[in-house]
Amino acid sequence: MDLEIENLLIDNNIRPTSVRILVWKIIRDLDYAFSLQDIEDLLPTMDKSTIFRALRLFSENDLLHELDDGSGHQKYCIHTGQSHHHEECHHVHLYCTRCGKTFCIKQEHIPEVHLPEGFVMESVSYIIRGLCPRCAKFSEK
Repeated sequence: MDLEIENLLIDNNIRPTSVRILVWKIIRDLDYAFSLQDIEDLLPTMDKSTIFRALRLFSENDLLHELDDGSGHQKYCIHTGQSHHHEECHHVHLYCTRCGKTFCIKQEHIPEVHLPEGFVMESVSYIIRGLCPRCAKFSEK
C-alpha cells in the first residue's frame, strides 16, 4: 500500500482500505474536476457503488469538493486548502464546451457579492464556459 495515501486518509479520519487507496491514486493525478463516470472509466473492474461511496467519504472528510458545472453530472475536485468542514469552494471553475472537462482555476477567487437585505446565500458557484488550453489550441488549427 502507498504509505503517503494511507497517512493522508488516516489524518482525515478515513480508514485506509485498499479500495480507497486505489481510488485516491487515480484521482490525485487528474488535472480536472472529475465525475463518477470518469473514475468508472479508469477503474472498469470496480463496482460503481464502491467508487461512489469512496468519493462521498472523501468529500465528507474535506479531501474533495463537489461542484455542479451544469453538465448534468456531479463533479469532484481535490480540495487543496486547509480543511474547513463543509466550507464552500471559493475559486472559479472553467467548463470546456468542447471536451466537457471542468478545471479548477484556483488562483481566481469568486468575487464577493453583496446581497440585498433579507436575502441569505446558501451556496455559490462560479463557472466560466469556454475552451481549455488543449481545445483552444486545437481550434486554432
